[in-house]
Amino acid sequence: MELIYAICFLILGLLLGSFYNVVGLRVPLKKSIVYPNSHCPRCEKELGPLELIPVLSYIWIGGKCRNCKAPISMLYPFIELLTGLLFMYAFLYFGWSNELVVSLLLISLLSIIIVSDLRYMIIPDKILLVFLFCFLIYRILSPLDPWWNPYAAAFGASLFLLLVAIISKGGMGGGDIKLFFVIGIALGFPNVLFTFFIASILGALVGVLGIVLGKVKKRQAIPFGPFIAVGALISLLYGEQLIDWYIQSLW
Repeated sequence: MELIYAICFLILGLLLGSFYNVVGLRVPLKKSIVYPNSHCPRCEKELGPLELIPVLSYIWIGGKCRNCKAPISMLYPFIELLTGLLFMYAFLYFGWSNELVVSLLLISLLSIIIVSDLRYMIIPDKILLVFLFCFLIYRILSPLDPWWNPYAAAFGASLFLLLVAIISKGGMGGGDIKLFFVIGIALGFPNVLFTFFIASILGALVGVLGIVLGKVKKRQAIPFGPFIAVGALISLLYGEQLIDWYIQSLW
């Protein structure tokens, strides 16, 4: 029975992942997420039912528009598959618990953020406000211990990152700071701090590697949202264990 539920969460994640692609691509441009229907961004031909099946459609059409043969970004199937697999893993990890709701909401938020930040280097306020409202309501219904933990984490993290942005003169974007506020409500302390730690390390490593390989120029801005997403997911699933291991290793 658990396997059947896991598969259902996988399918749900795949379907929502397709929708999150639309949200991440349209909301930053202030376009409707409902109209027009999904279409090729180049020739604007509306996609048929067989072209809207998550992941499988991309494989079936060979990664190209059937009408104009323009290449389709691999970001689409990547987000669909990522969301599906994370939904399934979240269910297997948390089961039917309170934290399953938080995990699914957080996965949804981060999937959208990855799309919008990679494509436009924008983390839309509208998306953050929607999920902030959801997390605030849920933390009232299912508070952390102590109850004020997520609020202190949110304000503490955002104020710290605002200070970093001021000192570095723009080294941290406003969208990233607001995203950490939302993550603070979702995960609380110390997981929000661990998220920043992981994201910073990954961002620095990728930045240095990009410069070495000639893919990134010095002082070139790169989207930080995807690194925050990875850090938040690691914190969500393994933050407490990794923090405990680190503290014990110091002694």
